[in-house]
Amino acid sequence: MTKNIYKGRIVTLNLETVTLPNGVTVDLEIIRHPGAAAIVPLKDERTVVLIRQFRHAAGGFIYEIPAGKLHPGEDPRDCAARELEEEIGYRVSSLELLASIFTAPGFADEVIHIYQGTGLTPGKQNLSRDEVLDVIELSLDQAIAMIHDGTIRDGKTIVGLQTAYLRQRSPQARR
Repeated sequence: MTKNIYKGRIVTLNLETVTLPNGVTVDLEIIRHPGAAAIVPLKDERTVVLIRQFRHAAGGFIYEIPAGKLHPGEDPRDCAARELEEEIGYRVSSLELLASIFTAPGFADEVIHIYQGTGLTPGKQNLSRDEVLDVIELSLDQAIAMIHDGTIRDGKTIVGLQTAYLRQRSPQARR
């Protein structure tokens, strides 16, 4: 049984009565989300483009890779390319899937598809009213160091940057 608690423009919150594999029946608060795509934009093998974006829920500005919510029926690759241009003003010629991850599987069904993007060419940045961000270029090594020192704390960004970094350095890690 599902009881809808809230339906917003991004998420739906349901109270769902489910029977677990051990036979126990429980009520679970579940956030339903349409999914998202993110992209690790590499200007060259050494340079990544990040955003420093204001996130109210996180208490201020955080470093992230460009990302956004999937539109109904949208291919995640198309979403990643769209978000890249909208947020940082670059188009991408090559996309490679790095990972598809659950963001918080204990209470949400959101999956983010993370791509590596190369072949960047200038496009047109087109921010929404609620996007407050700076575009930052730095070396991939610097970005990895920012993960290790706790400056970068966003999950999708950590997964994307570390996977791209490992793929560059290890032929076995490439698909």
